[in-house]
Amino acid sequence: MEFAEQLIHWYHQNKRDLPWRHTKDPYKIWLSEIILQQTRVAQGLPYYEKFVENFPTVKDFASADIDKILHLWQGLGYYSRARNMHIAANEVINNWGGKFPNNYTDLLSLKGVGKYTAAAIASFAFGEKVATVDGNVYRVLSRVFDIHDDIASGKGQKIFSEVANDLISVKEPDTFNQAIMEFGAIQCSPKKPNCETCPFVQECLARETNQIGVLPVKLKKVKVTNRYFHYIVIEADNQFILKKRPSGDIWTGLNDFPLVASKEEHPFSIQNIEQETGLILEDGIIYKKSETFKHLLSHQRLFIDFFHVKLRSKIALPKNLFDYKWYDIEEIKLIGKPIIVENYLTTYIY
Repeated sequence: MEFAEQLIHWYHQNKRDLPWRHTKDPYKIWLSEIILQQTRVAQGLPYYEKFVENFPTVKDFASADIDKILHLWQGLGYYSRARNMHIAANEVINNWGGKFPNNYTDLLSLKGVGKYTAAAIASFAFGEKVATVDGNVYRVLSRVFDIHDDIASGKGQKIFSEVANDLISVKEPDTFNQAIMEFGAIQCSPKKPNCETCPFVQECLARETNQIGVLPVKLKKVKVTNRYFHYIVIEADNQFILKKRPSGDIWTGLNDFPLVASKEEHPFSIQNIEQETGLILEDGIIYKKSETFKHLLSHQRLFIDFFHVKLRSKIALPKNLFDYKWYDIEEIKLIGKPIIVENYLTTYIY
């Protein structure tokens, strides 16, 4: 039995029952693929269901307010992907007559749709014979065929793509793609692959040479830098001030409190708060400093403190805070925020 046949047979015996596997709707497939680039299936499923419920069609998604999309995306990270999705949905409506492009090449023209996502939509929705290559696929192919090329390099990615496209089933390209990704997720997993029940146990070259633990090879390492965030949470008459974050940094377009950020850890005092906000805190109360929240992003490690300043009454905001707006709790719950801000609010305010 050849590789594709054996893999598809395994898939039919072991696949998980997931909602996006019961549809040929390219919109829902696109939605699931973008979400699953962010997180594992168990965490991504509620997000998928939430988006489908709120935006049943690509037209609904395109016409939605970006703030609502960002709010629903909250917790997934990489918020630029949510903004790109909104742009892509509008491209489908305006440039493609409301229907997703039906082939790999045209799908690549959509904002935020790269090679992997285009291949997934093209094969799952339209049956095109084009291989999907994600982290699971790299892992399976590198181990079974003992491929040591660096998956972070252009050369390595080209080699894996060629191997996957050589192996893909002609009759069932969609099932093959689902199968190899599922196989990498639940059988040939990163840390503890289940080699004993693997259908390729005899053919797996990495197992034969004891190389499973080192494959796939990824040489480029991400440098993680520390940042220290001091949020100033200003409250008056049960309202708080927030504003949208500008572009050029993390969490673009999400709402947060006045922020002082630095690359070095240093003490933060009432004087710092007065200097940054322009508030005279004789008229207010330093209500509470939060615990230090830690938040890990792909390139940054954040250490975050929140300083709750409760004013005696709502005032006209100083010029330092001219672009902030007052929101009550119910309004805050409906706007997009970084997940760490949501966690603070849930712990201390809601």
